[in-house]
Amino acid sequence: MAVAGRHVLAIQDTSEFNFRTTPQRRRGLGEIGKGVGRGLLLHAMLAVDATTSSCLGLVAGQIWTRRGRVKIAHEKRRAQNKESHRWTATAEQAKRVLAEAAMVTGISDRESDFFDLWATVPGPNFHLIIRSMHDRRLANGESLYAVGERFSWTTTRSVALPEREHKRLARVANLTLRFGNVDLARPKGTLERHLPEAVTLTFIEVIERDPPRGADPVHWRLLTTHDVANAMAAWQIVDWYKMRWIIEQFWRLLKLQGLNLEDSQVETADRLIKLTAIATKAAVVTLQLLQARDGPVPEPVTIAFNGDEIAVLDALNGQLEGATMLQKNPHPNRSMPWATWIIAKLGGWNGYPSSKPPGPITLKHGLQEFFATLRGWSLKNVRIP
Repeated sequence: MAVAGRHVLAIQDTSEFNFRTTPQRRRGLGEIGKGVGRGLLLHAMLAVDATTSSCLGLVAGQIWTRRGRVKIAHEKRRAQNKESHRWTATAEQAKRVLAEAAMVTGISDRESDFFDLWATVPGPNFHLIIRSMHDRRLANGESLYAVGERFSWTTTRSVALPEREHKRLARVANLTLRFGNVDLARPKGTLERHLPEAVTLTFIEVIERDPPRGADPVHWRLLTTHDVANAMAAWQIVDWYKMRWIIEQFWRLLKLQGLNLEDSQVETADRLIKLTAIATKAAVVTLQLLQARDGPVPEPVTIAFNGDEIAVLDALNGQLEGATMLQKNPHPNRSMPWATWIIAKLGGWNGYPSSKPPGPITLKHGLQEFFATLRGWSLKNVRIP
């Protein structure tokens, strides 16, 4: 197993896929978003190595389209009957899939900040880091943010922020941090009376006091089940949370960089769901290949390819290498960078070190060629009567 013995960050998120429809051609798709859009929703969880940030693969996920509007009010439904239950269900599935990991830390954004998740999911080797959604009531009757205001600011550190599509350019921010323990109270009106009356977490607040002109300042309020004894440990939580941007890369690959899933003209929702499942797998492999292209720590090829696929990669490598050293695959045999070189060559990259590194579209074309070759390889010993 790729996760065995590692500290794995299990990063989950949901994204909407808006497919072009008209009143006469809904394609069986339900409503999404706040407008008139129609499409699918994909909830995915990626496994990421907490030390190297390498994507180890897809852990779990759900794909669905809404079948009309729910008429029962949100607060009058049990947790398992709410769409938000996907966060808890996916985390529980991760416990089984990632059982061989040394430790798992689930990471997600504000939509997953609800009491049921905090009360039921964490375990001895399964932690959570979630960005706070709103000001909560604490067990002592005070509010979360009011108590946080009394925590002392500790240290300031320069943090590299990745680019966010249409929202933020990549830049370095000077962030200041404070932290402390809090006891979240069970919501008064919840139907889940079996849940504990409170859960103890660590609250971490990070703020950018001097943002560049025109830039929105960074302000993160994080909650975690990890023990945080000092500022160094708090910064580690921030660093792990920052790796959530990897799943943003995954969405970009599905929607924009190469796969362009939302441009599909497939006619029915059922077929679009199947297409989305296939594209999800392709996007994860593309992400792994891109990381291998840039990453300092090479992962084994087995995190993305099975035995038959590796055999085909071996055969292709021999065909694609040229006679000179500059035309040879320069990477360790059966490593992910080795596979990236092969897939990129199949996608039209020339392979020279002086050339621009292969991008998502090149790798997409290379994967298409690879899987076409794989299908032919699987038929090589088939005898026609």
